[in-house]
Amino acid sequence: MSPPSSPSSRVAPLAWLILVVAVVAGALWWWQIGRPVALPDAPSARIACVSYAPFRKPGETPLDPQAFVSPERIDADLKALSERFDCVRTYSQGFGLNAVPEIAQKYGMKVLMGIWLGRDLKLNEREVTMGIATAKAHPEVIRGVIVGNEVLLRGEQSPMALAGYIKQVRDAIHDTHVPVTYADVWEFWLRYPQMADSVDYLTIHILPYWEDEPVPPQDAIRHVADVYAQMKARFAGREVMIGETGWPSEGRPRRQASASLVNEARYLREFLVYAGSVDMPYNVIEAFDQPWKRDQEGTVGGYWGIFDVDARPKFGMQGPVVEEPNWIVGWYAGAAGAALFLLAGLWRRELGNARSRIALVLAGFAAAMSIAWQGRRMIYDCRNAMEWVFTGLLCVLSLLTAIYLARRIAARLAGTAPIQLPDRRWRFGWMFGLAFYGLLLVFDGRYRDFPLGLFWPPAVGFFIVALMESAGHCVVPIIEERFMACLLPLLAAVVVAQEIGLNPTTWLWLALNLASAGAVMIEWRRAGRLQTHQPQAAHQ
Repeated sequence: MSPPSSPSSRVAPLAWLILVVAVVAGALWWWQIGRPVALPDAPSARIACVSYAPFRKPGETPLDPQAFVSPERIDADLKALSERFDCVRTYSQGFGLNAVPEIAQKYGMKVLMGIWLGRDLKLNEREVTMGIATAKAHPEVIRGVIVGNEVLLRGEQSPMALAGYIKQVRDAIHDTHVPVTYADVWEFWLRYPQMADSVDYLTIHILPYWEDEPVPPQDAIRHVADVYAQMKARFAGREVMIGETGWPSEGRPRRQASASLVNEARYLREFLVYAGSVDMPYNVIEAFDQPWKRDQEGTVGGYWGIFDVDARPKFGMQGPVVEEPNWIVGWYAGAAGAALFLLAGLWRRELGNARSRIALVLAGFAAAMSIAWQGRRMIYDCRNAMEWVFTGLLCVLSLLTAIYLARRIAARLAGTAPIQLPDRRWRFGWMFGLAFYGLLLVFDGRYRDFPLGLFWPPAVGFFIVALMESAGHCVVPIIEERFMACLLPLLAAVVVAQEIGLNPTTWLWLALNLASAGAVMIEWRRAGRLQTHQPQAAHQ
């Protein structure tokens, strides 16, 4: 029979297996994102047209009515963009962007000039007045005037009111022979087909990632081709331009539509091949990553750029693409974690044998790689100093929790006396945080990421500890823990169902919640069995 302080021969191998699997899975994940991925080459690095918004520096946002971009800044941007693009699309006349046509002409570029329309009638009239003046001043450089962008999608104007603005612009610039259009997602052109009578040509947006039924990257170009053919058939005889298409490089996956650098490069390259085969007018979104969009659309909103916020290309148009060139940092973090956990156990006499040290090394390697993954996510997810500090503190807390749990696990695997756990409120706190975030994912999850790296170390650690705990040290979980143990898997299962089981990340989220709930369920069941056996022993 095993000594009272050591786990049973049946449980110890399972604990070792979990630790080894955690290390191997983490190491393989980091290694995998560092592998070059072979992709089809684009026919050329040059692209017909790209959406241009200059709001890429910290604090810059078009949501600030006082925002202004200097002509010098626009000049520098367009000079750089002219090396890769023949045309830029703008969305507004404000913020100094009415200077774009004049500056673009210097570099031989054309402009799809936007007039922004929203709910504010005064701002709309100002935009229209400025747009008419700009179009009249530079008709030779303007390829088209886009009166309103996704106004119907946002529900900010009725079709009749929108048609009125379009007519106002068309009548005013009729003599310039500059065509006028309106831009919206393709479904809204089908919903309001009468809008086609108001424009010279249709400008549609096709964004496979954002579809109501998200399209996986391997099927994305086929989807674009099908939609484009459908729109050409529905509006026979009319020119149809794709005004926005692209793929995000970061953010949460939507079903099988995963936001990644490799997928962005793959989509753009394949789209350029397709666009060239059908001689189709198009504009891709967008030139630069836009951090301000993360306030509205979550992480994914800020990462649709072909260039990053420092105007550096995010990927090439030929050759393999690597998701994370610095992937080895994950392994370095694991090695540092292994050393840290080992040091945390060296001063305890009961952790001085080989088995306990191996357990500490494995736990440290796995936990640190997981938290390093969360640190990598922070680079893309955190929008301000407060979010950096808050998430950073949570990562430190996750690491400290993992160290305490690893010492307990190592002591049990070594067959020595168990180390006293921190107050049970630690586990309650992590479960509460997991339940709170689970509710957010269920009821407001469209733009939320999955903080897997943050929650995995405590969840797995508490699960192994509960699995290995002896009956003599059994404590009945408090009612709040038991309630959350029932709630967590349910919330996570709803998230899986919302993605109809196609999103692998949601399955990892479910596994994490099951591990967290499982720790409580194991103790709850063990305590119940102990209470059942004690009266029988007393009777005997």
